[in-house]
Amino acid sequence: MTYTIRPDDALIVVDVQHDFLPGGALGVAEGERIFEPIDELAPRFARVYATRDWHPPDHSSYAEQGGPWPVHCVAGTHGAAFDPRLDLQNVDVVVDKGIDRETDGYSGFAATSLESDLREHGVKRVFVCGLATDYCVKATALDARAAGFEVVVIEDASAAVNVDPADEERALREIRSAGAAVARSGEIAGDARLVRR
Repeated sequence: MTYTIRPDDALIVVDVQHDFLPGGALGVAEGERIFEPIDELAPRFARVYATRDWHPPDHSSYAEQGGPWPVHCVAGTHGAAFDPRLDLQNVDVVVDKGIDRETDGYSGFAATSLESDLREHGVKRVFVCGLATDYCVKATALDARAAGFEVVVIEDASAAVNVDPADEERALREIRSAGAAVARSGEIAGDARLVRR
């Protein structure tokens, strides 16, 4: 199936930060493969959002606080910074998530202004990509569906942690079961940049 980018579409790029790329505190092994499709697609959308984990030093998700993860994406650190291969000139809005000690921060919609900003700009459909398919991309896509948006997850512009080798496929099944679509970047046509908002 081909998806044509419309003026009421937005691209949500999830957590393309140093700590989620190879060599980072929670590096996704295949994380670097996402840059080419993201950089090709982002300039074609009228509105682009980039989420980022932006945690306090004592965030509840950290193992030392009883959570499941190593310390990662502490606000203001190198690990929390966007990788420079993400062209921020294409990003209209940065969405900080997980800023409260007790908010897990998986979804770009959890305790953020993302939903209200999308609605304010008349967005009807969101394309979601980034890191990681089986955690934050999935959570953002599911929350977007629950909020009533049409959702397309861009499979080759996302990469999974795959704690279990089947995690990515399970995540994609869950995304489809929620009524979202999964596509590859080559199935996305059109250009709405002339109406950038």
